[in-house]
Parts: sequence; C-alpha cells; structure tokens
Amino acid sequence: VQLQASGGGLVQAGGSLRLSCVASGHTFSSYVMGWFRQAPGKEREFVAAINWSGGSTYYADSVEGRFTISRDNAKTAVYLQMNSLKPEDTAVYYCAADPAVRAVRGGGANYWGQGTEVTVSS
Repeated sequence: VQLQASGGGLVQAGGSLRLSCVASGHTFSSYVMGWFRQAPGKEREFVAAINWSGGSTYYADSVEGRFTISRDNAKTAVYLQMNSLKPEDTAVYYCAADPAVRAVRGGGANYWGQGTEVTVSS
C-alpha cells in the first residue's frame, strides 16, 4: 500500500488549502482513511478520519467546523479541505490507512504516506 499526499503550502491566516492523498496497491474502499499532523517539537496528532463509504467522519476538536475530510473511492483518493486556517495549524500533514476505524483514530494505522507541509502565516 502506497499513500501519496500533496497540496501543502504557505497560506495566510484565514485562508484555505486542500490536501489530497492518493492510494495505490490495495482495495481503497476497504480502508478507513485519516489525516494526522505533526508540528515542530510536538507529537503527531489526529486530525480527521473517514470510514469506508464516506458516511461517517471524525474530527479533532481543534479542527471541527473548519476542516472537512472526504473521499472518492473511484479515484482512490482522500481529501482534507482546510478553511479558516490558523498559525497553530502549521504542521506536516500525513495521511494514513487501515481497515479499522479505531486503528486510524488512535494513530495505529498500518499504512502512512509521506508528509506534506502546511505553513500558516499570521
């Protein structure tokens, strides 16, 4: 299983970015997908997850109402739309995949992509 994340960049506070993660090498629709982030000097933290069909989504309190996770099983892709960005959202963002919701939400997913860096300037 390979996960390729993209879409990071530099944005001003209040702006928006859309991250993408394309998966290959497995039956995408069988996997729960998630996004995590790691800021400099901090531990990796859960951001959002979405179940196999896209019918259930989960968010960290810090991003609820500002970020939206979605998936397109036909394109084997998961997205993270980030609005109203804040400087504290600055981090490297990683996508993750696992068959189990608990594994993804708990940070124990089997598969991880490389990170894409998001910098929010004040």
